[in-house]
Amino acid sequence: MTGYLGSYATLGLLLLASVLFFVTAFSANRVLRPARPADPPGKRTSYECGLDPVGADWAQMQIRYYVYAYLYVLFAVEAVFLFPWAVVFDRPGFGLVTVVEMAVFVAVLALGILYAWRRNILRWT
Repeated sequence: MTGYLGSYATLGLLLLASVLFFVTAFSANRVLRPARPADPPGKRTSYECGLDPVGADWAQMQIRYYVYAYLYVLFAVEAVFLFPWAVVFDRPGFGLVTVVEMAVFVAVLALGILYAWRRNILRWT
């Protein structure tokens, strides 16, 4: 398919094929599924490792999970900034200024981890 409208014809055929695939898949699902699926007692109850659910449906989360998630995000962001810096560091014109900027960045992160350590936030109780 060449010419001005050739790429549009290719796109149209691709869209038509995708719609046909979608309709065929859902039609096959409707034809092959059971007419009345079984609904044994207890099928729609919540599942807790083979045990019956106990207690209310609302449970309070402890703050330490959020603290660990926050610390993970903090150090993941640090890694995201350190890898490109390591790639650019040896290029001309990125000498001392780049080292100082990254030292300030790592120092701020180190102060944060030191603060968390001194406050015993990292201790699992």
